[in-house]
Amino acid sequence: MIAADAIVLAGGRASRMGGVDKPAIVIGGRTMLDAALAAVTSCRQTVVVGPHRPELDPEIIQVREVPPGSGPVAAVGVGLRALGPTAAPLVVVLAADLPFLSKTTVPELIRHGTESGADAVFAADESGRPQYLIGVWRRTALASALARLDSLINQPMKALIPADTVTVTMAGIADCDTEEQVRRARLALDTAATETAVPSARPTPSTAAGTALPLDEARNILRTTVSRLTEYRAELGSVPGATLAAALTAVGPLPRFDVSAMDGYAVSGDGPWRLRRDIGFAGGRRPVGLLSGEAVRIATGAHVPDGTTRVLRDEFARIDEDEILHRLPDSPLREDIRRRGEDRDRGDLVAPEGTAVTAALISAAASVEVTEAAVRGPVRARIIMTGDEIRSTGPLQTGQTRDSIGLILPKVLSWYGIHTIDRVHLRDTPRGFDEVLGAADDCDLLVIVGATGGGAADQLRGAIARAQARILVHRLAIRPGGSTVVAELATGTTVLGLPGNPFAALATLMALSPALVEGRTGGHPLRPLVGPLHNASAISGPVTRIVPARIAPYGGWLGDPQVRTTHLGGLVDRDGLVIVAAQATDDDLVEFLPLRM
Repeated sequence: MIAADAIVLAGGRASRMGGVDKPAIVIGGRTMLDAALAAVTSCRQTVVVGPHRPELDPEIIQVREVPPGSGPVAAVGVGLRALGPTAAPLVVVLAADLPFLSKTTVPELIRHGTESGADAVFAADESGRPQYLIGVWRRTALASALARLDSLINQPMKALIPADTVTVTMAGIADCDTEEQVRRARLALDTAATETAVPSARPTPSTAAGTALPLDEARNILRTTVSRLTEYRAELGSVPGATLAAALTAVGPLPRFDVSAMDGYAVSGDGPWRLRRDIGFAGGRRPVGLLSGEAVRIATGAHVPDGTTRVLRDEFARIDEDEILHRLPDSPLREDIRRRGEDRDRGDLVAPEGTAVTAALISAAASVEVTEAAVRGPVRARIIMTGDEIRSTGPLQTGQTRDSIGLILPKVLSWYGIHTIDRVHLRDTPRGFDEVLGAADDCDLLVIVGATGGGAADQLRGAIARAQARILVHRLAIRPGGSTVVAELATGTTVLGLPGNPFAALATLMALSPALVEGRTGGHPLRPLVGPLHNASAISGPVTRIVPARIAPYGGWLGDPQVRTTHLGGLVDRDGLVIVAAQATDDDLVEFLPLRM
């Protein structure tokens, strides 16, 4: 067969999956980029077009289309230039979103390209539809097609296709453009255990319509039965609120080398010491090695010179008129050197799978040379405010009331690492919710406020039924918030229907959001804040209640026995909410949900 080179397109952002790095998504135990690279191992040289990926083999040429994200044709153009004038007669062009590629796919196309003499050979699915990003080109034909275009930016691949082409029907050429396609691919490959857990090992949501679940049971259902988000690799600093999809280990030691723990003097031997004139600064050149009886001035964080016995702190030191350094009598004998790798060595665990990406994790990872990792999330939410009587802006008309919760929901969701992508208002129409649910494949969570009860304008439950969604929580056995409904659409999007009363919506959202995020991202359950509620007997009733509370002077909390649910005025001087079990008595332990407004 004629020799071939390969161009792998790995720069596309999955707009229908929130802009994640699609080639880095893991399916079947490998990233889709790895699948593409494995398919072109027979090629002489390989170019990957996309953001730089330090984990790739150094022999792989890495380039970036200009500007980034300017489409497949621009990427093919820069890839062909990177192959240089000695490029092979045939060029494989392959997308990095094809998880089912086999080791025979590309060789089979190369064989057809060699035998047919066509300008290009493309794989086609069973219906005969060609996949223009699974193809083999004659290099001269590809160069000519690129040269004919006035501009390569944002051009479709069809703009390149020559007249002399051959299509070859092949299996395993399906691509993944949505989370649903990723989920189906994982199921087909039967490797993602979290996507295919044995049903009997997972709590089964109640199937009885109208059954009100205790809050703890509802939380457990959300943690264990909602679909996991897609795993992908990302810069940790760009995904606060995400969760590690794999354990994070140190790439380098901490400290990277032996450093001074204090300002003072690096000394060699027992002393006294002759003080040299050079100085060791943090980030500066390392002082030359010390001989026994020598000392050098050194700053905190500086690389200690070879031969250093210890660092003598400034407060323990005295220098005489002959520039001889002495240790003060009775001062403690300390080493004051932070040794290479004493905090973490290469390969040490930084954080286990399921850890939330927080500022602390980002910093801890950066300190051991880790800037990116496999993650899930963050959860992306769309907020839907409902009701003709609600108005967000402008003067109120007769019968209208101000939306007093929609404007704060993005902030509240951010407390739990949820990113709000937009907030819209839905009028009371018979089929409005059908449109909302049908267009929800670009978000992970729909937060819908109102329309969860049984009133004339409460249409959400009917729309959920028509969408054939899987209902996880029909109702909650709490006050307020009993009409809450949680469901999962066929696309994997979670629907969280909240009561229309502002306090009821906020209380339920705060009670359920952590469990929902943990379920979607595979995160570890948060440690609850628990303490005594000193006036629990004045608050408790026949069902669990959620009420505002303030911190008591000597620990624990004091709750509000009476709650106005139609506004959030009762939270102005409160520290959080407490979840009070039925028939609780004074000083019983309760869970506290902090307000971070």
